[in-house]
Amino acid sequence: MEKQIKICHLTSAHQADDIRIYHKECKFLAKINRFKIYLIAVNAKEIYQDNVQIISAKCKFSNRTSRIVLAAYSVYKKGLEIDADIYHFHDPELLPYGLKLKRMGKFVIYDSHEDVPRQILGKHWIPKYLRKIISITFETFENYIAKRLSYIITSTPTIEHRYLKINPNSSAICNYPILNENNELITWESRKNELCYVGGITVIRGIIELIKVMDMIPYRLNLAGSYSPLILRDKLVSMPGWEKVNDCGQIGRNEIIQLLNQSKIGIVTLHPKENYLESLPIKMFEYMHAGIPVIASNFPLWQEILTENKCGICVDPFNLDQIAEAIKYLLNNEGEARIMGINGREAVTKKYNWENEVKKLENIYINAFNKK
Repeated sequence: MEKQIKICHLTSAHQADDIRIYHKECKFLAKINRFKIYLIAVNAKEIYQDNVQIISAKCKFSNRTSRIVLAAYSVYKKGLEIDADIYHFHDPELLPYGLKLKRMGKFVIYDSHEDVPRQILGKHWIPKYLRKIISITFETFENYIAKRLSYIITSTPTIEHRYLKINPNSSAICNYPILNENNELITWESRKNELCYVGGITVIRGIIELIKVMDMIPYRLNLAGSYSPLILRDKLVSMPGWEKVNDCGQIGRNEIIQLLNQSKIGIVTLHPKENYLESLPIKMFEYMHAGIPVIASNFPLWQEILTENKCGICVDPFNLDQIAEAIKYLLNNEGEARIMGINGREAVTKKYNWENEVKKLENIYINAFNKK
């Protein structure tokens, strides 16, 4: 019998039930007998489920800074107790501890979910005059450590290309939908004349423009996600278009799928910030998987995906008339909209799905262990 490979996932910033970390990476690979999977998260409920051992790193913190410092150390210390063959960490604040583990002779993977230096440029809680300085400083720090780690995993090919310049052991494992999460195509006739937006609700993700558009059209918006900052909701509620919003708040996966399956259009009109231009937002592919056409920002990469697969319309995210006209066009031309939805679902079934992506991670783990 082959020796089991002990793999320890470390996160100081995500919940233990995070979609990418737990439901996609841990849970999928725990089905393989060769792997013994541990997940360490801050103040998590300790439980063994889906063949994954979830372990809590107990930690008290009062603000963002103390979380970054204290939680990262707590997760690292707990991770040492596992004595894993492979450590797979998910947060930038764990970079110094990833380097420590590498120097102990461990195989260490940094899972870069976002292009953090570019993301910093859009952080509303960092003063504008400091963002560029912090971004450059962090990128220098991140590159120094990433170069010395065993492997870098990224969520998009664009981020992969950045890391390949400093560490040849880098590859993209895209955050595409899980096929069996929404495996029954809902008929067009059973859906409502509603559009939906699922995900983080922020100014730079186009929420202000979207609520203004709602005042221009005779349809409703299903809105699901958390507000950042929280006071943003107060501003939205005061806008005329808000009366056409079904505010669902932060909801679970089953509720999200239900929301997608009752809607006829998915919206992803993010602003053209540097870290969004070549991103692959999971919401866009979840809309496609649900069988509904997508209205997305006219970024070249997104335009290429939607045009190639004939599954949506790209618009200027600042042009209210364009967004409104795209919505009205799709809901007034239901035959074409239905075909776009079918095309998008077919593209996800064949190409843009997690079942394809997770095979890459399985090979990384096995190759790493075989080289020991």
